[in-house]
Formats: sequence, structure tokens, C-alpha cells
Amino acid sequence: MTAKIGVINVSDRASAGVYEDTPGQACVSLLKEWLSTPFEVDYKVVPDDQTQIEAELRRMADDSGCCLIVTTGGTGPAARDVTPEATVAVCEKILPGFGELMRTTSLQYVPTAILSRQTAGVRGRCVIINLPGRPKAIRENLEAVFPAIPYCIDLIGGPRLESHESAIQVFRPKGA
Repeated sequence: MTAKIGVINVSDRASAGVYEDTPGQACVSLLKEWLSTPFEVDYKVVPDDQTQIEAELRRMADDSGCCLIVTTGGTGPAARDVTPEATVAVCEKILPGFGELMRTTSLQYVPTAILSRQTAGVRGRCVIINLPGRPKAIRENLEAVFPAIPYCIDLIGGPRLESHESAIQVFRPKGA
């Protein structure tokens, strides 16, 4: 069975075609680089609108059967940044350690990382993770949390994701 992974770029301008969707494409490239497990991508670009983000998260998790959804953008303090609110609204469990580690990682590069509100949570058999909106920050943040993602998906009954160990190593307890 092929795993399914959702990627949502949250951006008013990219959704309107004002500029190219590089953040979402950066996520897809990283996942292809890191995962040895075959997977399909369910991909969407949506505006910074909480109702639309929530609807897309629900569709990908519930109808499309994604085991992982990564969002890019909408995690700052600006009025239109509502991705974390949408994520919290659709998740059954919040995983605060993901946001904590991503902010800690980003603080090594920029002092404004303290303004970031990335979060993560679980909806059914799907892990949802909010990433920042810049490709460099996406790589730094996803690289920090990715080692825990496959085991988290195992724990919620999702498909087993394996990585190319030369690219990134995932962690599973012995016997898992």
C-alpha cells in the first residue's frame, strides 16, 4: 500500500497566483529526498483563511487518507496568520514538543523565531505539522522534527514510513 502525504501551502499571494509556490514544493522535495517508502502527494495551495485551511486539513486527513500533512506558512503573529488556529481546531490531540523543537532550532539562525507559532497535532491516523513559509526554514525545522514523525505515525495506526538512512535517520525504540 502506498502512503499518502498532504502538503498545504498557506499563502494569500501564492493562492492568487501572484508568486510561485516555492514553500510547498520545497516540502515535497525534502520528503522525496528523505523517504524510501513510496508515497503519493495530495497537494493544495490555499489563502490565509481559517475556514479554508480547516476544510483542507479535514479533507486530507479524513477523505484522502493522508498519514501526514505538512503546512507551510501562516504561523507568524500577523492578523492573517491563522494556520495554527486551524490546526488546533481540527486536531484531537496537540503535540506541543514539535513546535517547541522547531522554535528552538530556528532560534539558532534568527532571533525572530520567537515570533513563530508552529504547532502539530493528531487527527485520526494523521499527523499534522505546521512549518514556516520559507524554504530554508522549512528544511531546518522539518529536519529537526522528522526523526520522530514515522514513529508517531506508527503509534496512531498509520502506515510504516522508512527513510533513506544516508539522507536522514528516523528513530524508533528497539523492537518497534
